[in-house]
Amino acid sequence: MLRLAKYLKPYTALLVATVILLFAQANLDLALPDYLSRIVNNGIQQGGVENAVPLAIRATEMDKVTVFMSADDKTDALDHYTLIDTDSPEVATYVEIYPALAEEAVYVLNEDVSNAEIERLIPVFAKPLLTVSSIEMAIADPEMAAQMGGGDIGFDITQLPAGMDVFTMLGQLPDAQKAQITEKIDAQFDALGESMVAQSAVASLKSEYEALGMDTAELQNDYILRMGGIMLLLTLLSGAATIAVGFTSSRTAAGLARDLRHDLFRKVENFSSAEFNKFSTASLITRSTNDITQLQTVTVMIIRMIVYAPILAVGGIIRVIGRDASMTWLIGVAVIFLVGMIITVFSTALPKFKLIQKLTDRLNLVSREQLSGMMVIRAFNMQPFEEERFDKANIDLTANSLFINRLMVVMMPMMMLIMNVLSLAIIWVGAHRVAEAAMQVGDMMAFMQYAMQIVMAFLFMSMMFIMVPRASVSGERIADVLDTELSITDPAEPRALPADFRGEVEFRNVSFHYPDADADVLHDVSFTAKPGQTTAFIGSTGSGKSTVINLLPRFYDVNEGTILVDGVDIREVTQHDLREKIGYVPQKGVLFSGTIESNLRYADENATEEMLASAINIAQVTEFVSGKEEGIQAEISQGGTNVSGGQKQRLSIARALVNTPPIYIFDDSFSALDFKTEAALRKELKEKTGDSTVLVVTQRVASVMHAEQIIVLEQGRVVGKGTHEELMKSSETYIEIAVSQLSMEELS
Repeated sequence: MLRLAKYLKPYTALLVATVILLFAQANLDLALPDYLSRIVNNGIQQGGVENAVPLAIRATEMDKVTVFMSADDKTDALDHYTLIDTDSPEVATYVEIYPALAEEAVYVLNEDVSNAEIERLIPVFAKPLLTVSSIEMAIADPEMAAQMGGGDIGFDITQLPAGMDVFTMLGQLPDAQKAQITEKIDAQFDALGESMVAQSAVASLKSEYEALGMDTAELQNDYILRMGGIMLLLTLLSGAATIAVGFTSSRTAAGLARDLRHDLFRKVENFSSAEFNKFSTASLITRSTNDITQLQTVTVMIIRMIVYAPILAVGGIIRVIGRDASMTWLIGVAVIFLVGMIITVFSTALPKFKLIQKLTDRLNLVSREQLSGMMVIRAFNMQPFEEERFDKANIDLTANSLFINRLMVVMMPMMMLIMNVLSLAIIWVGAHRVAEAAMQVGDMMAFMQYAMQIVMAFLFMSMMFIMVPRASVSGERIADVLDTELSITDPAEPRALPADFRGEVEFRNVSFHYPDADADVLHDVSFTAKPGQTTAFIGSTGSGKSTVINLLPRFYDVNEGTILVDGVDIREVTQHDLREKIGYVPQKGVLFSGTIESNLRYADENATEEMLASAINIAQVTEFVSGKEEGIQAEISQGGTNVSGGQKQRLSIARALVNTPPIYIFDDSFSALDFKTEAALRKELKEKTGDSTVLVVTQRVASVMHAEQIIVLEQGRVVGKGTHEELMKSSETYIEIAVSQLSMEELS
């Protein structure tokens, strides 16, 4: 696949946009569990109170809280608050929010306090708030007071003088003694942990809000709705990012597939017969369709997952460690099991993935042969044999696909089992930690969601390792075609053909062998075909007649010798310029789906109606065309299957005559014609091509008797050259062929 990476270059901007969108999507998805945790912890458990920093607190309560702060912490804390009393100008603004302000002074948190400062103030307020709350509960409950008495905090509440306030007494203690009390209190709180102390202090703060007259139910509802709204917004943004990623990735993959198909087709168009021998037609069709579709599908998945999955995994791990690092081992175990399962499936399925494209090639090959040869199959009653042959290719492909699908089916239930077991393990371990006050319920729920995200991320990455091998096989097959070195290429600095091009063709000591062949099929062939003359090639089957004329349009290149047109080596001009001068009628007539007109205009799309009519008349196809209701607009089916062999040959000849080239090549193009039609066609052809060089390959002596030059070939060598009369006197090979076809009277 790396060999095709250059095709992604035009889509760099789309890829960058996709990466940005994926990064945004991953971060949005990672943020959702955190907000769920806040709803559970702060919205439900803490009644909407976010942290231990009071939004407002009565002055009397602030005096109690600051008793348990150091001098620096007290100064720092009070600097972030404004004291509002009944005489303050802001009292009218705040009294509706804090009704207790009508009776006593209240400290209100300044509006310009940042989130970072609030985070810093949480531990400053948490322990003092919890300490004050504990002492007030102890005072209210004699049994608790007795438990606290004497003991752990350095003073006995039950022994206070009558009317003495404990907080007043603590405030009057020397700093050293107060520091000792604070240290003992801190030691007790340290066992809970900082987060649990802050959470416990929130309960005290909620009581303070109730004392201020605030509507705590509304506070809770507002918090839950606010967090829920943020979650909804994040979800919508994530959905929008997902849609945008789907668009950009699909656009990139579809563009890649389009470019590959375009270049693949252009490459195949430039293939010579040598390259077509390396790749079967069925294989080229599979590579142009199925292989590129595979690559397109995997490209979408790679673009979407190769960035998203790592961000999701790394981000999830970071957030999980931030929640509770002691439980991360559960995720590690789940990932190990998951990766182990993927590796097992991958190692088993990989050989099958590599085989599936070859089996698809085989099925396409068999199907193409059977469809194109259906008449022969029916003629020989070979339907059962061909059905068995098709079934063999079909069953092999089906069995291979079923094996892969069965492996893939196992993955989903195994993955769900791993994820469900992981969920149960998190709940089991998390419940114990919640019971031990070492973890909050919301954090456990967030941990579970992050765990699922991490496992899914590893699953996505593992799936890539399964999908990429099959796509890489397809990519290699495509790249093999695109990287094929053409055996016939245009020169770097091509020569131009003469402006007054006549069409003289000269073969000078030409020898040729097919690629990978050991022996030459043409040996030292030399002749000159002049304009205004017909040069015919005749010989037994396999003598090299078609090979000779296929060298002229450069379907193959000679191995030795030179082919010249008007004195210019054909290898020194572009293939386009050379073939523009040639009208070629192949041995097997080829028509394309469309109309008669579209097939004739294949030679010259700008041909006039008169030119088309003239070509039709010369090719003796007028009766056929006029017999059609639609005339020249009559439909031609794919491959010309709705016309006879003779009609197909005559339409092919008409096509070559449309653009009146200087050189004509007829490769046994009259074989499907009866003698009468052939004679009429040759007569008209002689008049039409009077100034052109005509090269004719034929098996019929009657077709070449009037040719100005006849080349007799035997086993790739020229064994006779001249007119019919000359060869009847000098060439034994020609005489044998002639006598086998015609009587001596007909030959004379």
